[in-house]
Amino acid sequence: MGESRNRTHPGWRWRSWSGRVFLVLMLAGSLLITVMSLEYFDFDSLPPFVIEKLPLRFQNLWLGALRVHVAAAALGFPLCLALMTRALQRRPRLHRWLGRICGVVLLFALVPSGAVLSFEAKGGRVVTAGFLLSAAIISLAMLAGVGAARRRDLIAHARAMRHVVAQMSVAVVSRALIVGLDAIGVDPAVAYVAALWGPVLFSATVVELISARPKLRAHHRTEQIERIDREIFPRSLVVRALAVVRPRARVR
Repeated sequence: MGESRNRTHPGWRWRSWSGRVFLVLMLAGSLLITVMSLEYFDFDSLPPFVIEKLPLRFQNLWLGALRVHVAAAALGFPLCLALMTRALQRRPRLHRWLGRICGVVLLFALVPSGAVLSFEAKGGRVVTAGFLLSAAIISLAMLAGVGAARRRDLIAHARAMRHVVAQMSVAVVSRALIVGLDAIGVDPAVAYVAALWGPVLFSATVVELISARPKLRAHHRTEQIERIDREIFPRSLVVRALAVVRPRARVR
């Protein structure tokens, strides 16, 4: 009854729809980026994005990292989004195995290749630091999420996975911001810094705020129980006293 009532509450409906819209938009953005990045796998020619960065000190390493990163993101981000849906969460075995695949892809392909690419990122060291921070959040959150899942701490697991998805979404949001800032004539040097650091920090903050709600509700519920106990304590004491006195009266 309580769950069905919550589902009819306007706040629950808003959170449900906003979550679905977020997943759909991120999936569409991920697919669009993947399609636009297919030219990186043409081994006979270099795309304009790569030509702009020439000469590179470790060109073969950088090109290899670029292709690994694109392939890992094309697989890892949709998997992350799918794992956030109730349809997969209701299937523990499938959810567990897809989660393991996603974890391996992110930790051993996406993050290392992204770290290599970050040192040649547009915007200089500030943008490099932003990419490395996002990669660190993904790695630490994924490891924390795996540990929480093994302990069956679903609340901590959900919080960690939200951080992973949030940082993965930075790629989509950042590109959209770059296009928007360029359209209004913002200096590219400023646009790259703002379009990266803004989503990274904003995403981490939003996840922490969302994750804090259950704790606040639990704390509020605990306070209510304690208040009720204080209010009914005298009556409960009388009941206990009578329960002790009556058997003695009967013995006499």
